[in-house]
Parts: sequence; structure tokens; C-alpha cells
Amino acid sequence: MLRLLFTKTGEAVWMSHLDLMRLFQRAFKRAGLPLTHTQGFNPRPSVSIALPLSVGVESVCELLDFTLDGESVPCDEICKRLNKTLVPGVRVREVYDTGRKLKELAFLDCAITLEYDKGVPADAQVKLRDLFSADSLIVPKKGKNGIQDQDIVPLIKNLEIIKAGEKALVLQARICCQNPSLNPMQLVAAIGLHLPELKPDFAKCTRLEIYDLNQEVFR
Repeated sequence: MLRLLFTKTGEAVWMSHLDLMRLFQRAFKRAGLPLTHTQGFNPRPSVSIALPLSVGVESVCELLDFTLDGESVPCDEICKRLNKTLVPGVRVREVYDTGRKLKELAFLDCAITLEYDKGVPADAQVKLRDLFSADSLIVPKKGKNGIQDQDIVPLIKNLEIIKAGEKALVLQARICCQNPSLNPMQLVAAIGLHLPELKPDFAKCTRLEIYDLNQEVFR
């Protein structure tokens, strides 16, 4: 099993997870890098992405595992050949064969930009800091079993609120991403629910880095 680190930015953020999987499957084929397939009645190419992204979220730290069929190809060569076939916004940063077990993945860093058309409301930073410093913060979460309340405070390792000009704030947070996980956009949902006067006109999120339980960079 090989692993690659890739980015998904720009217009590519509007690509769904399934479309991204198809993109990589076709990229491997066009690059002359045949993938192995699963066994059974419906064989599928052996590619999987560690933490599927929501549509609209960009990332510079995505992981994809794959297995090539036939002769081995140097990791640097795989990287070069794939980047020649991928679309703008999706780019392989590195390919390696020493990936750790995905169950060791625990945290991720993200930056959530809150944009206000009429300017950042007065005392917004103080109010947001108080909101996310509460003992608990309940936000509805839609899952396989319907909508359930989720207390997001235990899933936030740390959070900083930074002013980014007259019309934007940035939430820089380290959150749990697995067992249990927190969707970064739940932070925006919490603002809209508990501080509706601070609900942004637009919000965007970027994944910056991923970590293990010891908060060491995960690869």
C-alpha cells in the first residue's frame, strides 16, 4: 500500500467526494499507473481517502491510499506523472510508502473565515471567545440515525479568533477528526444558533494539517 498527500483548493473545492475518487482513478489510468482492484462480483480500484471532505471545504493535507498493479514505480515518478493528469486545484504534494495506520489519526488544524458584508460586528471577538469557552455548546448534528445533539466543546482542542481586516474574522482551531469527529462547519452552525447576531454572511473552511494523539504531524 502506497500513500499520497494532496491538496484540493480553488474551484476544485466544489467537487464531491465521489467525483474526486473518480478523478484519481482516471488520473492513475491516464498516467499509466494501473491500480489493483478489489475481489468479488463488483471489483473496484484500490484507492481510498482518509477523511472525505465536505463540498466547499478546501485542504492542503489530504491523504489517499492506493496499490499499484505490476512493476513498482519510484514515488517521485508517481507524483510527477499524476500531477500531469490532474485538474487545476488538485495537486499531489508527495508520495511515500511508509504511511501510518489511519486509526492513529486524531486531530486536524483548520481555519474558518467568517465574512461580514457590513463589517465585523462590535465586540464580536469577545462574544465568540466567550461562546467557545463555555463548559458545553450543543449543536444539532445530522447523522445516519437522524438529527442528534452534539456537544462540540470536548471536541475542540484549542481555538483562536483573529481579525482579518474590517470585514472578516478567522477561527483557527485544532479539533477532533476521528472517534469522535467534529465537522469544522459545526463551529459556524454554533454561532448561528447561539449568537445569531454574529452569524456571518459567508463562511469558508480550510484544512491545514492533521495529527496523531500526541499531536505530532500524521503521515
